[in-house]
Amino acid sequence: MSPVVARTRAELKAARAGMGGVVGVVMTMGALHSGHAGLLRAARESSDHLVMTLFVNPLQFGPNEDFDRYPRTFERDLEIAAAEGVDVVFAPTVDQMYPHGEPSVRVNPGPVGEILEGASRPGFFHGVLTVVSKLLHLTGADVAYFGEKDYQQLTLIRAMVRDLDLDVEIRGVPTVREPDGLALSSRNRYLSDAERRIALALSRALRAGAQAAADGEGPEATLAAADKELDGPELDYLVLTDPDLGPPPEHGPARLLVAARVGTTRLIDNIPVEIR
Repeated sequence: MSPVVARTRAELKAARAGMGGVVGVVMTMGALHSGHAGLLRAARESSDHLVMTLFVNPLQFGPNEDFDRYPRTFERDLEIAAAEGVDVVFAPTVDQMYPHGEPSVRVNPGPVGEILEGASRPGFFHGVLTVVSKLLHLTGADVAYFGEKDYQQLTLIRAMVRDLDLDVEIRGVPTVREPDGLALSSRNRYLSDAERRIALALSRALRAGAQAAADGEGPEATLAAADKELDGPELDYLVLTDPDLGPPPEHGPARLLVAARVGTTRLIDNIPVEIR
């Protein structure tokens, strides 16, 4: 059964009015792939009703980034939404989301929003948190699902919900990967065959770092083992942090994150590690 497509706030409100029980939401910018399907499936399994948002948010694209180039595959996205049991697809225009123009008031991500992706893409997380906040209010969801591939984004959304007392539960869903380990991303389609082979260095580096951590080699050796595998991509950052993106612990749960450019395509990935 095809989902209801709501283009306006009024249409979303009407579609949302008949929903009882637990309402889940998955927020996307379209160009859906198997990773999105996994998110939708996880949400469907634990929700009575499921809303998917489909909106390419201009606030999170810098002046030299790929807003116009970002793939739009609306009909294909609807097919995936239908296959995964989505009840409503909210696909607003920019004017619907920002009826008064670009908002002068935005959600400030704080210090964690200025490191890693925030350092490479100034203002990025202001745009992300602002649109996520608006979509949480508009959809009225009880639970929102986000992929762990965008781990810094997930961490900041959890902090926003906690610090602003938003009445919604945030659940992370593990990264979906290709059989060869490459994390699924809408930007993978920009890679040539040769570039895709180079991009495998990211997941290979994360696995090497996780193994070093599990072997008890400590934080410095964990980073060194990962860095050794990163011959090819143009590295932006490789860091080991605690689960909240603070300084890495000497022992216990941690997160290993990497960002690099392959050709003209910027890729990110991360993995949980246990420092023994």
